[in-house]
Amino acid sequence: MTSTPPVTSADRLLKLARAARLQRSAAAAPIEPVERGGPLALSFAQQRLWFLEQLGGLGDTYHVPTRLRLGRELDRAALRRALEAMVARHEALRTTFVEVEGEPVQRIVPVEESRFHLLEHDLGEHPDGVAELHRLGAEEVSAPFDLEHGPLIRGRLIRMAADDHFLLLTMHHIVSDGWSMGVLTRELGTLYAAFCRGEENPLPPLPIQYADYAAWQRKWVTGEVLRQQAEYWKTTLSGVPGLLELPTDRPRPARQSHAGTTATVEFDEALTAGLSSLARRHGTTLYMTVLAGWAVVLGRLSGQDDVVVGTASANRGRAEIEGLIGFFINTLALRVDLAGSPTVAELLEQVRTRSLGAQQNQDIPLEQVVELVQPGRSLAHTPLFQVMVTWHHASEYRRELLGPGRVGVGAPSPSTAKFDLSLSLGEVGGRIAGSVTYATALFEHATVERWLGYLRRVLEQMAADDARAVDRLALLDTAERRLVLQEWNRADAELPRTCVHERFEAQVARTPDAVALIFEDHSLTYAELNARANRLAHHLRGRGVGPDVRVAVCIERSPELIVAFLAVLKSGGAYVPLDPGDPEDRLRHMLDDGAPAALLVHAGTAARFASETLPVIDLDADAGEWAGESASNPAREDVGLTLGHLAYVIYTSGSTGRPKGVMVEHRALANVMGWMGEAWPLGAHDVVLQKTPVSFDASARELFPPLLAGARMVIARPGGHRDPAYLVETIRREGVTTLHFVPTMLQFLLEEPGIEQCASIARVVCGGEALPAALARRARELLPHAELHNVYGPTEAAVDVTWLPCPADAAGPHVSIGRPMANCRAYFLDRTGEPAPAGVVGELYLGGAQVARGYLGRAALTAERFVPDPFGGEPGARLYRTGDLGRWREESALVRECVSAEVDPEETNSRTNALTHSRTAVIEFLGRNDFQVKVRGFRIELGEIEARLREHGGVREAAVIAREDGAG
Repeated sequence: MTSTPPVTSADRLLKLARAARLQRSAAAAPIEPVERGGPLALSFAQQRLWFLEQLGGLGDTYHVPTRLRLGRELDRAALRRALEAMVARHEALRTTFVEVEGEPVQRIVPVEESRFHLLEHDLGEHPDGVAELHRLGAEEVSAPFDLEHGPLIRGRLIRMAADDHFLLLTMHHIVSDGWSMGVLTRELGTLYAAFCRGEENPLPPLPIQYADYAAWQRKWVTGEVLRQQAEYWKTTLSGVPGLLELPTDRPRPARQSHAGTTATVEFDEALTAGLSSLARRHGTTLYMTVLAGWAVVLGRLSGQDDVVVGTASANRGRAEIEGLIGFFINTLALRVDLAGSPTVAELLEQVRTRSLGAQQNQDIPLEQVVELVQPGRSLAHTPLFQVMVTWHHASEYRRELLGPGRVGVGAPSPSTAKFDLSLSLGEVGGRIAGSVTYATALFEHATVERWLGYLRRVLEQMAADDARAVDRLALLDTAERRLVLQEWNRADAELPRTCVHERFEAQVARTPDAVALIFEDHSLTYAELNARANRLAHHLRGRGVGPDVRVAVCIERSPELIVAFLAVLKSGGAYVPLDPGDPEDRLRHMLDDGAPAALLVHAGTAARFASETLPVIDLDADAGEWAGESASNPAREDVGLTLGHLAYVIYTSGSTGRPKGVMVEHRALANVMGWMGEAWPLGAHDVVLQKTPVSFDASARELFPPLLAGARMVIARPGGHRDPAYLVETIRREGVTTLHFVPTMLQFLLEEPGIEQCASIARVVCGGEALPAALARRARELLPHAELHNVYGPTEAAVDVTWLPCPADAAGPHVSIGRPMANCRAYFLDRTGEPAPAGVVGELYLGGAQVARGYLGRAALTAERFVPDPFGGEPGARLYRTGDLGRWREESALVRECVSAEVDPEETNSRTNALTHSRTAVIEFLGRNDFQVKVRGFRIELGEIEARLREHGGVREAAVIAREDGAG
């Protein structure tokens, strides 16, 4: 005696929905046979598929295969007769499609002219029958169909042994669907059994055929039905995103590629039971529950709250079409709203409501829904949705089809993908199982396997706690969490113990007579530079400068500028660089906000500060005041300086309309300079060009490394950084070996005649902006003897924090910004502060030794942008929220490897865990999450410009738009 499964509230809802549809369908005009003498219209679904086939390039994307394994003696004659009877019975299997006056029509081949196309192969004596079976199976599935001439169903009978045969059947989707496969195999079994017994065809005649349905559909889906359902879909899908932006392993092709393969999915009995219980509590089906979990994963992967997935509807709402073979299936677009942090319970209710609403309004074909909604169209992807979800019932294809004996039924693994991802599941033997078909042009197998792991973890958490917010459901397991937080941030090194100026003093002791600076016709040795800086430092100390005391410096590019910076550091103070080219009100704001103890100027800038009330020291006019000071190095113990004191304060653009001062400590400056000394070692033969404005923190790359290594610094004349011809001449004349450029200026330099003759260049470092891959390749072409490096780092994290040696064949739109430098860490976090998975976009947070102290006098802004480090930093450690978007992109063999779909899931998981330690990644920069832009490497807050515009009496509102082409 068998028990009847309990009827759930979800089952009742679905039955009520189906009953309502059947009632509505019954009220519609009946489906009646139409005349076969005139043109027969295609159904809406057929028309769309016919059009797609005319575009070409679909391959076997819309082939519908199945495979039957027959484990008994076979009556070939009875089988052939049964196949012929199926073709005779169903007009769809005798239908071809021709164009008449520019429109496709159905042409039904008469029974007497039709036959089933069956090839036979005997592999009984083949040396490797299994391999040949797979080859023949692949050949069968991929062989093209001719829609105009047919036939659109065919098969192969493959004999492996006397009692072991495979029957491979393939139909084109334009005349078939998944339900039709069930009809085909069921009726084929009935016919075969009867013919084996010598009986006649036992199947009753069909009252209507597919062509009758197509004609009826075009009449039925009009008028009030069309109006009501059209309004539902227009309202439900209004404003849907054009693309679900899943993180792909490869760039999306300009035209959709349909190459695909599968990965298997299986959830154990415990999880299946937990999900069943969850579904019962909330009146949903297992399908709805899994769909909700998958939508959560898709939303987290894409960073989108608005997720649209496709789902298949058998569309067999009328009893008279349940037994027909044909293309009835309709695809419904289900929109899931993840905004507002819904709970699991709230999401399930939403998915249930949307699913039932879609079922109630499924008469309009997807093709018409697309026309109604008018989403953005692209040849690169399908409209409305790019992810499909289907659910198969346990009984589907699970029966003995060809009489007694061992029979196996299934479909070969597809080699095509209609969508980016197609998740197909069902409940079998107390487990949810199935597969996901994915586009191999976009995804690696390991990526899809990892995402299925996310789905499993999300579903486990949903089953365990339906009150939990869905954006708090963890995706990562312990291993991957450790990977993105720790393994890819392994850049530990010995922390610096000395300040930058102390390292300079040590270099002076080693090479006192070596040339340190060259400016036009003048030069200074290390000893001369150190002595000048020491005398000024002692003078500053006498004026009260010491640890954390700020000293502003407004000096044009010259040796005096370098003397001033070194002197401030030696005195224990923090320098505040002011660009002489800045407007007066900006300089005034920085002086008022920074409240420096003194302002250092020289002859070229002194006049601008003649009325200044704070102490102004003119390094040219007032040099006599400290000429008698000691030339010896101030001792750290006398100064009271530690690595935790400020080294400098640099002002950056601010969204409120006023620049904000970033406070950087000695440990941060010393750490980045120490890393640069190791990564880009300089020696006495090296020459570094100093031309970056010192109000830009990247100038530190040019200011300090040469002075810490005994190299020479060539100082460009004021304004020279904007003159490519002057720079090329200076490089050639002085034998410059190391250059630092923002990509914009590098582009100008490479366009300057004579740059290819600058053979002295051994290293070019780019930073401040995204480095276009095309520019990197051009630099390698013109300067083949030079290394090219890409760096990234905001002012709030001391110059640079990530780095990548540029490959010669840089691909993609931009070069990666690489990996963290020594003692630096990079985290990509989602909006809840949790680490984003590999490949998934998040906001970049920076941690480690180079995080700045904060913003001068801006406690609230400091608390907003410098947040506690929850990932194992030292007590009191903080992370800087950059506002930059990016992701980890893997480089490991694990991701590049395409694991066979035949591999057991448990084996795949064990291999993945074993290889986790070997996975490597680099950082891909993807832009900003606010209104900040970079102009030639300088940070510009559009809000600052807008705020200043609104200060004008004639301006009430202002908006600033940045365009890459420089217009506007």
